[in-house]
Order: sequence, then structure tokens, then C-alpha cells
Amino acid sequence: MAQTITFPLEGEFVALNDLLKLAGICDSGGAGKALVASGEVSVDGTQESRKTAKIRAGQVVAVGGTGGVRIKVVAA
Repeated sequence: MAQTITFPLEGEFVALNDLLKLAGICDSGGAGKALVASGEVSVDGTQESRKTAKIRAGQVVAVGGTGGVRIKVVAA
């Protein structure tokens, strides 16, 4: 079962690679970009290839499939 992290969003959106860094999935934004490029990241159930896709409150980012991590983005 996937681990779920709730991420409180301060602004209107956060770039996907920055979200991965801020949520503790990656050590840096560059590592986040590499993870997205590897095809391991989906947003709301759809694979996402845009490294700086705008993620807004209400969206769910999944990393690593069913056994990975889910990041639920909520308004702060």
C-alpha cells in the first residue's frame, strides 16, 4: 500500500519538481526533474512528463506506482 503525504500548498500552485523536493521525495529540484523524466510520476492518475507542471490544491501526485508514495496537495 502506498504511503500518503499531505502537502499544504501556500500559493496558487507549485512546480512538480519542487513539490517532490519539498515533500521529501527527492534531495533537489534536479533530482525531481530526473524522477519525472524517468516516467515514475503521475498526477491524478495520468503519467506526467512535464517537469515543472503546475500542481494545485486538490491534486494527487503519485510516485512509484501502487507501492510508492502519494502526495495529496491541500490548500494551506
